[in-house]
Amino acid sequence: MKRIRGMVIGEVQGVGFRAFTRRQAVLFGLSGWVKNKADGNVEFEIEGREDCVTEFLAALRRGPSMAIVSELSISKEEEIREPQYQGFEIRF
Repeated sequence: MKRIRGMVIGEVQGVGFRAFTRRQAVLFGLSGWVKNKADGNVEFEIEGREDCVTEFLAALRRGPSMAIVSELSISKEEEIREPQYQGFEIRF
């Protein structure tokens, strides 16, 4: 199991990016959260099986059709034994 915290940088607010992130997390069986930042970027923390986390990150790099992702920055990555989150939430 792996936990990742990161930031999606680019034109990623006002384009459904948080809802897209939640759909991808559910699709890959991951838990965690996503939220908009005041600087216009989107922050997230996700945990689950390593292969699923890898697929999730690839989806975030593409983003929804109206988004322009210029960078996906990972600030924290760790191996975990027990999940901290249950489900996936959009934070405000």
